[in-house]
Amino acid sequence: MTPLRPLALLLLALAGPALAVGSDAPSASLAPAQAALDGGDWNGAIALLNPVVQAEPRNADALNLMGYALRNAGRLDQAASFYAAALAANPRHRGALEYQGELFLRQGNVAGARANLAKLQQACGSCGEERDLAAAIASAGS
Repeated sequence: MTPLRPLALLLLALAGPALAVGSDAPSASLAPAQAALDGGDWNGAIALLNPVVQAEPRNADALNLMGYALRNAGRLDQAASFYAAALAANPRHRGALEYQGELFLRQGNVAGARANLAKLQQACGSCGEERDLAAAIASAGS
């Protein structure tokens, strides 16, 4: 084994949790909020997510879920801010790209939705988020 190999393995092991922070798989700490969202309890999810986004202002998963809850609660301007923050933290966050695209459609911004669809196609090809946003654009008749 070369002298650099153990160092490289150590760095990869240490980077593992840091790499997961920007992933599209929400952490266990977001599970209660996700359960509230799954049950359609938008305000309950917002209350559960507030302390998370305050403690972790660059947690793209939490910011994305907050945007989703706010959008579904009808608070579109606030939702837009959280999607923008999620994408600032992780520009390739598939969930935020999809949900922001759906917000754009709700606001009549078809060009914005199509731009997010193009970003999803570049990021993941034909993943679930890309297919869902493409279907939403098609349903909007755009």
